[in-house]
Amino acid sequence: MSLSIKQFHKTETHREVVLKFLLLLGVLILYFGYLSYEYGLLTGGIVAALTWSFFVLCTPVADAGFLLDFPIRLIFGIRMLYSEVLVWAIAISLNLYALAYNSAAYDKTILTVLFKKILTTPYPYWSIIILSGIGTFLSIYFGDEMMDVFRHRDRVKYHRHGFKLKFIGIVSLFALIFLAYYFLLESLNIQLDNIS
Repeated sequence: MSLSIKQFHKTETHREVVLKFLLLLGVLILYFGYLSYEYGLLTGGIVAALTWSFFVLCTPVADAGFLLDFPIRLIFGIRMLYSEVLVWAIAISLNLYALAYNSAAYDKTILTVLFKKILTTPYPYWSIIILSGIGTFLSIYFGDEMMDVFRHRDRVKYHRHGFKLKFIGIVSLFALIFLAYYFLLESLNIQLDNIS
């Protein structure tokens, strides 16, 4: 029994997603293994989780969350926006726990030291998290819209000018968020070599 071109392409896409996910999982396991060797199993696990949550909360694109959101959308059909809300809830909860019960875990890597400074200094550093949240959820919304367009490319409603204007608006807003994020980091003088 032979596969049609459409079925073959879908199978290849799923294989690609699974392969990328497994590759990422391998990197995370190696990072966790290194941190566990360096600081012990419990502390290494917490530091690895805090590093992941830094990328969730402090970068204006859905990078750490998107690595879960995209495969979940492809495999289960759940909109990435919903899974990203869950990712943010987990990241925030993790940091509330770590700050309350194990704040010394933040002192283990340069990135987590910077992250602790951002989390414990509401003004002006929480603006980084706010801008990152706006950028992340905008990129997730854009990703969901693009997947809808690709999935429903034969539907007329996606080929009208409304979608093109929406696309241009989203891209423009995303560019403004990136610029604001860049200038915010620069104005706060955040550099990795003078974190302590």
